[in-house]
Amino acid sequence: MKIAFLADPLDSFNIVKDSTYVMMVEAAGRGHAIYAFEQHDMAIDGGMVVANVARITLTGDATQWYHAEPAAPMQLTAFDAIVLRKDPPFNMEYIYTTYLLELAEAKGVRVFNKPSAVRDHNEKLSIAQFPQFTAPTLVARDEARLRAFYQSHQDVIFKPLDGMGGSGIFRVDSSGLNLGSIIETLTHNGRHTIMAQKFIPDIAKGDKRILLIGGKVVPFCLARIPQEGEVRGNLAAGGRGVAQPISERDREIAQTLAPILFQRGLLLVGLDVIGDYLTEINVTSPTCFQEITQQSGFSVAKMFVDALEI
Repeated sequence: MKIAFLADPLDSFNIVKDSTYVMMVEAAGRGHAIYAFEQHDMAIDGGMVVANVARITLTGDATQWYHAEPAAPMQLTAFDAIVLRKDPPFNMEYIYTTYLLELAEAKGVRVFNKPSAVRDHNEKLSIAQFPQFTAPTLVARDEARLRAFYQSHQDVIFKPLDGMGGSGIFRVDSSGLNLGSIIETLTHNGRHTIMAQKFIPDIAKGDKRILLIGGKVVPFCLARIPQEGEVRGNLAAGGRGVAQPISERDREIAQTLAPILFQRGLLLVGLDVIGDYLTEINVTSPTCFQEITQQSGFSVAKMFVDALEI
């Protein structure tokens, strides 16, 4: 297969923990040809989606880990699969990227995850489709509603709908300290919609990343445990990752969502679960492959490429 990865700049990869890197390693090890390009390389020309794409050879060297041939213009229909691995933020440029990939898809290109499905699944809002698995949640920009939600629960997490890596997350406990300021800041004085969730004390045990691949559940998750004094378990916010077998509740949530999301065109999904509650559905560029594999021995990359080859 000729597999093209639409990703961030290769020089920005931290190959010790990057999930896209181990996808490439696994695919190349099976004899697949690996290519890479970025968002700015894409264009629509004469009704066809094209990109300046570079053939990539993995060197096995920890420092100079790849060799790239000179990029050349290619129609995306030249590839057997395109793997969308561009990290958030999910902004208008990202949306434009999904439109271009959707045009290529209409010409017969297999794109993972499906561009329209990525566009349709806001990583915070999508949990509202599965209320049986969520903690009490409010999505609003009206200050009165947000204050009433806080008064009902007395310990609440407030977060933006377009945040990533734990950015912009605030906890307001029973003291109510800075409640008004936090609501004003996150909503931009009522102009931006945000999410409020009842605080889940089990965050102390970790924000669990559960991976779904090809409609199946990876049997191990990564519990991202916050630093002392933090409520954010995200690795980008300094959380410590501990791989562990998924619990019965984790399995219930994951096995319910996996076939539904796969049917929608989402080959790879990262669920975030705190305690018994689903908090996010990540579809843009889910991570934690290497941490789970290194600590559990289960090859997540193998499972992913197996699904890609079907």
